[in-house]
Amino acid sequence: MTTTNSDAARASQTETLRAQVSAARAGSRALAVATTERKNAALAAIAAGLRARSDEVVAANERDFAKAREDGAPQSAIDRIRLGAERVEGLAASMADVIALQDPVGQTIDSATRPNGLVVGRIRVPLGVIAAIYENRPNVTIDIAALCLKSGNACVLRGGREALESNRVLAAIVTKALIDTGLPGGAVQFIANPDRALVGELLQMNDLIDLMIPRGGKGLVERVRDEATMPVVAGGIGICHTYVDGSADLPMALEIVDNAKTRRVSICNALDVVLLHADVARPFLAELAARWGASVELRADPTAAALLNGSAARVVPAGADDFDTEFLDMIAAVHVVESAEEALAHIAAHGSGHSEAIVTRDFPLAERFLREVDASTVYVNASTQFTDGAEFGLGAEVGISTGKLHARGPMGLRELTSYKWVVRGQGQTRAH
Repeated sequence: MTTTNSDAARASQTETLRAQVSAARAGSRALAVATTERKNAALAAIAAGLRARSDEVVAANERDFAKAREDGAPQSAIDRIRLGAERVEGLAASMADVIALQDPVGQTIDSATRPNGLVVGRIRVPLGVIAAIYENRPNVTIDIAALCLKSGNACVLRGGREALESNRVLAAIVTKALIDTGLPGGAVQFIANPDRALVGELLQMNDLIDLMIPRGGKGLVERVRDEATMPVVAGGIGICHTYVDGSADLPMALEIVDNAKTRRVSICNALDVVLLHADVARPFLAELAARWGASVELRADPTAAALLNGSAARVVPAGADDFDTEFLDMIAAVHVVESAEEALAHIAAHGSGHSEAIVTRDFPLAERFLREVDASTVYVNASTQFTDGAEFGLGAEVGISTGKLHARGPMGLRELTSYKWVVRGQGQTRAH
């Protein structure tokens, strides 16, 4: 059989990829035992590097941004790519937040003395090598690298081609910070080759990668979940509801719904569906239409559409898929319900397990909502846009898990560790 140039090129790409992941595996051993002081020094060096090379990062990001627009990328994707000087400074400042977090590595989870005198306990340990496949957001490169570093994990980062130039510079800043502080630069690997076929190769490397995290659209998440040969923590797809109960403070509800939808529409915790109790639907929709006008398209069920008739709102009859769609755009579905039970049933049927909210003055109902709604994050009288690692005091996040094993919701340092049993004895042996 004759080997073609394309076969040879593919083999070379695979070899290069495997060499990078192997370097991360080798680096993981040093990171696992690195002191907190050494890891914090590397994080401080990342912050310094971001500030020193801010103009370079912004220039690279401008190239990515221009290419995305030229290629006709959706506006939601373009919004995620943008990384101006202010955001670069925000990334640098966030390193101080991660430095301030308690290092989970080596923490004792529990310990007990057995009747035979053995002291049996568990301590937190790094997972090893974490691979992340993500789209659009170049800030993810820094967020994941920082959290993996602080939790003693090596990482393999495969960003999308739409932010390739930005990610190259950001990854180089991280590598230099590691080397400058005496840690292995190979512990953080950025896959610069944008060939999509390499994703499939990466998903087969279960001998080198301990955990895979996809961050992106439904297609990416489903592919990684279906093809990966190592454990996967998947999530980030958010079909997020806010239920305005009949007892709700309507001015409060209006502010919450507005913020949950319009603060940033291209993020996974943005509102997609407004559920309205019939008792407050008319006055609430009148105020919402006045607030949003034509800026937000309302995909309304027949009851809501009738109530919005003649308003300034841009109303479209809700289609079959509109209550199962993560819009990531200035679009919201609206459904009027007759009871809290109907709202709970709707969320159970259509929610993605991400973030769900209720606005109510009924305390027992609020507690019931918190108890019964099956989602990673459940809110009473607050915007779903708070579902974020930094907002929850985690410093940052590597992703938001909508599953239940082994992590749920925003994933910070503790979610990037496992544990091992440690047993201390004084010569005990087990009887036959």
